Amino acid sequence: MQFELNREFVDRIQELIENDQSKEVLKMLEGLHSTEIAEVMEELNTEEAKYLYLQLDGETASDVLIEIPEHDRRRFLKVLPPEVIARQFIEFMDSDDAADVVGDLEDEMKEAVLLKIEDKEQAGDIADLLEYDEDSAGGLMAKEMVLVNENWTVQTCLKEISQQAEEIDEIYYVYVVDDDEVLKGILSLKRLILKPTQTKIKNLIEEEVQSVRTDATQEEVAQVMERYDLVALPVVDHIGRLKGRITIDDVVDVIREEAEKDYQMVSGISGDVESGDRVWNLTRARLPWLLIGLIGGILGAQVLGANEKALAQIPAMAFFIPLIAAMAGNVGVQSSSIVVQTIASGARDFDSFGKKLLKELAVALITAMVFASLIFIYNYTFSNSMNLTWAVSISLFIVIIFASMFGTIIPLLLNKLKIDPALATGPFITTMNDILGLIMYMVIAKIFFNIL
Repeated sequence: MQFELNREFVDRIQELIENDQSKEVLKMLEGLHSTEIAEVMEELNTEEAKYLYLQLDGETASDVLIEIPEHDRRRFLKVLPPEVIARQFIEFMDSDDAADVVGDLEDEMKEAVLLKIEDKEQAGDIADLLEYDEDSAGGLMAKEMVLVNENWTVQTCLKEISQQAEEIDEIYYVYVVDDDEVLKGILSLKRLILKPTQTKIKNLIEEEVQSVRTDATQEEVAQVMERYDLVALPVVDHIGRLKGRITIDDVVDVIREEAEKDYQMVSGISGDVESGDRVWNLTRARLPWLLIGLIGGILGAQVLGANEKALAQIPAMAFFIPLIAAMAGNVGVQSSSIVVQTIASGARDFDSFGKKLLKELAVALITAMVFASLIFIYNYTFSNSMNLTWAVSISLFIVIIFASMFGTIIPLLLNKLKIDPALATGPFITTMNDILGLIMYMVIAKIFFNIL
């Protein structure tokens, strides 16, 4: 049965916490998933959340801590002493999750927590992971994995696997390395079980294995795992030594984060922000693109001001200004969104720059012809001016083609320059096409009405 968080449940939890009835609190949380307990904590104030959290057993507490939103987690960890963070939570986590949590702490607290971890090998693994960029394969990987040597026999291998498996929640692959810890391939458990016990592992490995280097971006990791349908991906250093593995749950988080970031860029929000962030952080993330919109509006007003004489002589021209601007912006965003989506998918069959432009030009020509014809029929039916009919239709035709090309070229150029092409969508494309569309409309209309 799916858990539904409601006000009555939260009020009851708060009442129990206020009366220090820890056993009753745990009873109410019994059977809830870690994500659901995290949802409950989000509804409590800091002291209440701290009380509830400290009642959880170590394994549950570590799972819940990962599910808490980052901004809440940072605030929550500030009120806990380092020995509590280390011994009650960190020691129950996989190395990648532990590194994420420790990485959110301030430098002094980070060092104090690492020193309080009793398992020094785990502390060393966490410290190693903290050296990598958090958005790289090294920052995503976990150290926990099943590792065997190519020179071992099947008998030795089975014994080692059983010992290593005690420390790992999920076993997706068995990785084979040489004496220098260079990744040689993966091992099929089925083949391992069926072969004689004295068979050498080097005779059983599957050498064709996909891997990424520690400095690969998280987007590259997601693309590789998606393309080859992998549930786990080994990470190697520059000389091929196995350093860790990335599992599918980490990549799902990456895909979600990238989708959120791209959606924010399309919406005109810069930076990585969430609804729970401070008012100033949310405001600062929105201001740059709103400023672009303001500048665009001023420039658009300047264009109309420069053509005041034409608008005064032919007032009907003003009726179609919103149409031209809206079509220019919408067509540009559509074109750029398709290009950005194709780039983000990492498709290997992505068309060359020239071929992509030709394809978009063909689409733009058809689209422009359809809508220019429709507006021509409308004006021919309801307008008394053929000059206006031709001016609006031709302007719309040209604007659609230009906007489509502009929306295609900008993200392709940004991608070539190693800049996130998602920046090309939303307010930037819309504002530029609005201004340029207005200029084209005014120039063409003035030509038809012979206004100098």
